[in-house]
This record gives sequence, structure tokens and C-alpha cells, in this order.
Amino acid sequence: MKSALVASIAFAAAVKAAVQGFDISHYQPNVNFAAAYNAGARFVIIKATEGTSYIDPSFSSHYTGATNAGLIRGGYHFAHPGQSTGKAQADYFIAHGGGWSADGRTLPGMLDLEAESAGQCWGLSASAMVAWIKDFSDRYHARLGVYPMLYTNPSWWTACTGNSGAFVNTNPLVLARYSSTVGTIPGGWPYQTIWQNSDSYAYGGDSEIFNGSLEGLKRLARG
Repeated sequence: MKSALVASIAFAAAVKAAVQGFDISHYQPNVNFAAAYNAGARFVIIKATEGTSYIDPSFSSHYTGATNAGLIRGGYHFAHPGQSTGKAQADYFIAHGGGWSADGRTLPGMLDLEAESAGQCWGLSASAMVAWIKDFSDRYHARLGVYPMLYTNPSWWTACTGNSGAFVNTNPLVLARYSSTVGTIPGGWPYQTIWQNSDSYAYGGDSEIFNGSLEGLKRLARG
């Protein structure tokens, strides 16, 4: 009975484990990565590209700074669905910072799916949006051997994909919800891999919480 109780407590502790991280872009040109690491952050996701013509001007310096500070790091791509193919945007992302290798320090690339000036769903139907995301995701996987993380929020995912569950078994979810709780998770994912819980982090950008232990985060980085 005692051993079962110890195992139960250990399991509960593992479930509640979390790792602080953050995400940034050129809107945060000066980031003290060493201070963020010393304060407990262990990963950062850095904007690399948009569409097929934009490279974030701070990506290179941010990536170098994060690497030097010992942070696990990766790039993200702001999607322009329908303006070019998912395949073309995946190739552009990979060519300009979105690559991945199983070194334990590089996160799979993240596809940022949200509304912009082109409209809530970029002019695409739910089925067309799902097909576009799959085109991007499959191309990324074919080239690098790992699926990209998908960043979204419940309202966008429901409106623009019809709350599709097509990516549950392949793509880790990065859930944006600025609240004290995760809330309802869209798309049939049983849990979020990363939770963007605030649009303000002490060392710049948005706060992100990895849903697991540091070793779990390293496993994600190893693919």
C-alpha cells in the first residue's frame, strides 16, 4: 500500500510539472537571455518568418543570444494561409531559421495560426484551411522528420478549421489563452504541449509554459 501511495504521489507531481518559457520577435529587440535563464526560463520560441517574403530582422541575433544563454530554442512562422501554398511557406520557413535537428536544444518549428489584416480565416473555408495546414505540416515533416507545433487559440481554431481534430496524433499544440487556467482545449487534443498564458513576460514577449518536466521538454526537442 505504501509503495502504491508513493507511486501515486510521484505521478501527481509529474503531471503538475511545468517549465517556464517565452516567445519573442523584433518587437523585443533587446532581450536579456541570461537573466531570463537565471529566473527559471528554459526555452524560447523566436519569430523567424511570415509568408514567403518576410524574415524577422531580429531572428539571427535572438537565436544566437538564446543559444549562448543555454536556452532550448526554436523558430516560428506566422502563417499567411491561401496567399501561397503551405508547402511553399514551409520551405521558406526552413530556409530562414525554421530548421530542426535532434540535438536536444532545438524545438520543432512552430506554425502560428491566427487572424491578421487578411481577415479572420484568410478567405479560406474550414476544409481549405485544414488542407493548407496539412500541406505545410506534411512538407515540414517530409523534409525534417518531425511535425511542426501548431499555435492557435480556441476561437480561431473553431471558426477557421471547424474545430478539426485532424492534427491530434501528429502535431503538438501550443495553446494561446491569457488566463489563470488552460480552459477548454480545441481540436480534440487531449492536452496542450505549451500554454501561452500571458502576453507579458518579465524578460520580453509572451509567457509560455511547457506542460511537463525539463526532461520532457528535452524529449520534445529531440523529436
